[in-house]
Parts: sequence; structure tokens; C-alpha cells
Amino acid sequence: MEAYHIARREHLIPPLMEQPEYSMLKRDKLEQEYLSLFDEIGLGTTIWGPLKSGFLTGKYINGIPDGSRLSLEGFGWLKEILLSEEGMRNMEKIKKLTVIAEEVGITMGSLAIAWVLKNPNVSTAMVGGSTTQQVKENLKVIDYVGLLSDEVMERIETILDNKPLPEKDWKGI
Repeated sequence: MEAYHIARREHLIPPLMEQPEYSMLKRDKLEQEYLSLFDEIGLGTTIWGPLKSGFLTGKYINGIPDGSRLSLEGFGWLKEILLSEEGMRNMEKIKKLTVIAEEVGITMGSLAIAWVLKNPNVSTAMVGGSTTQQVKENLKVIDYVGLLSDEVMERIETILDNKPLPEKDWKGI
């Protein structure tokens, strides 16, 4: 907020957009730290990491597939995250979320991206993929956001159990 006011005072263009990481597993910055900026200055967001390096596709539920990012040399740091205690807890959540994705009729990866796009404070999300097919699938997700009813979102929230406290609640902690 300070950068915005300084830019205005100095007759400069203020920050209008931020590029935070945001996913089902990484929520604090967008849902807590930036929350007041959306209403106060109309901050827009370009989200990166909606699939959390592929974790949220569900492809690692049964181990590390050959040819996947985690099977490649140089990604040991990412492998450590997946195999950490927190990573294993997240994998249990992903297993449960995969059931919801199947009930809705989409893949786990599509569910993860649709969940990000469902947030009204997300202007856009960067998606990619290792194959042309993955990119095509990820681009179709805009059509799936409407499948995430209030009931589905509540079920997802129950599984995730990681909703950040509103800023007014955590400042006094």
C-alpha cells in the first residue's frame, strides 16, 4: 500500500498488478496479505504455480512416474518437498480432492486450476505443461469453473483445512 501512495504522491503510475504464487496449497499472500488491496486500489493478479509444480495434478499419488519433473536430474529440491512430512500430508489431501474432481467430471489438475480461477481476486493464472496435451487441457479449465458450486467449494475447503485467517484476526495474534 505504501508503494501505491508514494507513486501517487510523486505523480507516477502506481502498482496495478501483482504476480503471486497461489494454489490450493499456497494461499496466504493472496487471501491474507493482499486482501485489502483488491478493494482499496483495485489490484489485479497474475497467478503462477496453480498446480504447485505438478503436485496438484495427482500424478505423484502413487510415486514418481518416469519422465516426470521429479524423476529428472536437478529437481532433488522439489523431490524433497514432496517427500517431506508436509508433502505427505498434502498428498493425502490430493487423494481426497481427486475423488471430488472425478465426481465433478474433471481431472485433479483441472480442479486445482478451476479452484484458483474461482477466486474473484484472481485476474489471470499462468498455466503450462510438459506436453501439448497438458497445455490444451489446462486451457479448457475456464469452462470448468462453473462446475465448482458452493457445495463443492465447501467440500474442498474441508479437505484443504488451510484457509488463512483474515488480516483483522491475525494482526492481534
